[in-house]
Amino acid sequence: MGGNSGQPGTHTYTSLTEDGPLAAGEQPRRPTGRLIMHSMAMFGREFCYAVEAAYVTPVLLSVGLPKSLYSVVWLLSPVLGFLLQPVVGSASDYCRAGWGRRRPYILALGVMMLLGMALYLNGDTVVSALIADPRRKLIWAITITMMGVVLFDFAADFIDGPIKAYLFDVCSHRDKERGLHYHALFTGFGGALGYLLGAIDWAHLKLGRVLGTEFQVMFFFSALVLTLCFIIHLCSIPEAPLRDTAKDSLLQQAPQDPPLSSDKTYEYGSIEKVKNGYVHSELTVQGEKTKNPAEQIQKTMTMKSLLRALVNMPSHYRCLCISHLIGWTAFLSNMLFFTDFMGRIVYHGNPYSAHNSTEFLIYERGVEVGCWGLCINAVFSSLYSYFQKALVSYIGLKGLYFMGYLLFGLGTGFIGLFPNVYSTLALCASFGVMSSTLYTVPFNLMAEYHREEQEEQKQKARAGAPDSGGRGQGLDCATLTCMVQLAQILVGGGLGFLVNMAGSVVVVVISASLVALMGCCFVALFVRYVQ
Repeated sequence: MGGNSGQPGTHTYTSLTEDGPLAAGEQPRRPTGRLIMHSMAMFGREFCYAVEAAYVTPVLLSVGLPKSLYSVVWLLSPVLGFLLQPVVGSASDYCRAGWGRRRPYILALGVMMLLGMALYLNGDTVVSALIADPRRKLIWAITITMMGVVLFDFAADFIDGPIKAYLFDVCSHRDKERGLHYHALFTGFGGALGYLLGAIDWAHLKLGRVLGTEFQVMFFFSALVLTLCFIIHLCSIPEAPLRDTAKDSLLQQAPQDPPLSSDKTYEYGSIEKVKNGYVHSELTVQGEKTKNPAEQIQKTMTMKSLLRALVNMPSHYRCLCISHLIGWTAFLSNMLFFTDFMGRIVYHGNPYSAHNSTEFLIYERGVEVGCWGLCINAVFSSLYSYFQKALVSYIGLKGLYFMGYLLFGLGTGFIGLFPNVYSTLALCASFGVMSSTLYTVPFNLMAEYHREEQEEQKQKARAGAPDSGGRGQGLDCATLTCMVQLAQILVGGGLGFLVNMAGSVVVVVISASLVALMGCCFVALFVRYVQ
């Protein structure tokens, strides 16, 4: 992130692995079981996302949320995530907790997800039990439910960056690719299971009667799945703590190792050498030497330095972020309105009719079928992520990226132009292709970029040239992930206007198709692929 001014008295921090002697700059091969354990976080996260997709609108309607506050609920979380995610991603690069750099953040965000679900699924019940006055009860129920939805969305969107950075920190390049495929596989499985459980009518089952309402049933399952998945994830692969080598350099350096030059600086992400059985990933915090290392780290975590790092991002990183933004804008445009599209356009129902009218019942039937379409999307996402490993050897990452956008663009285009129940459900498979592509290919490309930078650093080190270091992987993963929040902001702020202008939700599906096809051109012409 910083420069390489080479000031004397530089403070250096070293990430130490727990795996013993290795080839320089390489991580050990991780067993498949460990990578699957690491992927369980994505299973739990997507399961809870599916539950939210199925229940958040009924919950908000049941507490009497005014329509004027809907945009606040949906836009507040992505705005916060977009502003804060790069800050926290950069801070995690410098986290010196003994447990590791990423896992403390993952644990904190997991607890926030659990708290958010507890608030929005149980808030109305708790408020009704504690407050008798109808007006105060309405105000508190709306407030707590809104807080729960915003907190859950914020944490669930936020957590993807630290999870990816954790994977990149502890795995070799080949295991990063395998891990990303397992992430996509279990993301699909989690979403499918969440949609299936959300489609069950729990009110007429014994468990629903015991726990009270279907909201409490889904909170029980969500809390159980999320807790178990995150415990497994956090225990999956030992993570490297970050240590201050300025304090214990004598203990860490063998006698034959050359001392660190005072005029040579390093940044996080640069893997330099193996000493005493440890892989050293060295970073430099620029500035004058301070007595307290925490003060030195805090000096680096300024918004000015962070914005400078983002503005000076290499062009290939910037193009990757733009392509990710285009893909998520197209994907979210379609997914957020898909069940409404099924009810109103495919089934010709009317959500504004009386609740006992035929038009409204037809609309509800369309929404239910739309949920099954989302389930097909999740299942196919898992299946496609499995076959990606075979496809990449034939068509490469560029082919996978282009094909994902192309199939989604064509699929949504046909759905918008020819709305039919069976063809629409069949074309939901194209949503799964896009979902799997967005969860794997951009991060595979980022891993390729990081590997290329590390190879360049090794060549410079062998030639004796000054090393400018590498980019912080936490910051890069956070920057890429916050494109999802920016896409949510664009979709939340723009699609409602488009629907009001066109008078039909068909414009949403057609817009998603056009944006995805534009993305095809962008990933083919502007995204750089490492040979």
